[in-house]
Amino acid sequence: MSYKSMKNWDREQREPLLSKVTDRIHHQEPLKEKISQVVYKLKVQHNRLEGANLETQQHDKSLFDKYVQAQMSKDTMRSAMYANEIAEIRKIAKVTLRSELALEQVVLRLETIQEFGDVAAMMGPVAGVVHQIKNQIAGVIPQVGYELGEISDTLNSVVMEVGEATGQGYDLEASGPEASKIISEANTIAETRMREKFPELPSPTATAEHEIVIPR
Repeated sequence: MSYKSMKNWDREQREPLLSKVTDRIHHQEPLKEKISQVVYKLKVQHNRLEGANLETQQHDKSLFDKYVQAQMSKDTMRSAMYANEIAEIRKIAKVTLRSELALEQVVLRLETIQEFGDVAAMMGPVAGVVHQIKNQIAGVIPQVGYELGEISDTLNSVVMEVGEATGQGYDLEASGPEASKIISEANTIAETRMREKFPELPSPTATAEHEIVIPR
């Protein structure tokens, strides 16, 4: 059985799915309020990741400048040290940027749920994406990973509530491809932005023969 979008989310006359969900979980926190709180918390973590990305970019630029100076001074030991540090910084930047972009997509989808009420169709992939991001970011920014873990638990409880109220269980396999698609799209955009924001390290020959233009 398919469940269509519930367009009158804030009205008394609502579609059957929302009525069934509300009737079954009336003793718990209203579903719409839960989703609103999740959206707010996700935006907080998105802003943290955005700030972390800006700091990483600034740190990378500082190291890039030092790398170029070391190359021009023919200080191979120091230039190698800076190159290694830059490589590590960029690994972190890729994870945080990809996570930031994926969370942005999650927030947009949850806001769509708030507007149209398509809970059953869209909540599964959203929960799957947050779970994946949590696992990826935990080793880079533990606090964000912890907060996303809390949010993931809330989303999972919403999925379970909707499933119990409608008799439609959470199909992990069905939602998996859509969640992977969101992650893949975020990764593609992250790759493009990485090339824009983090220039390739110049070779020793290029450093010696040409003036290096450092992006600002």
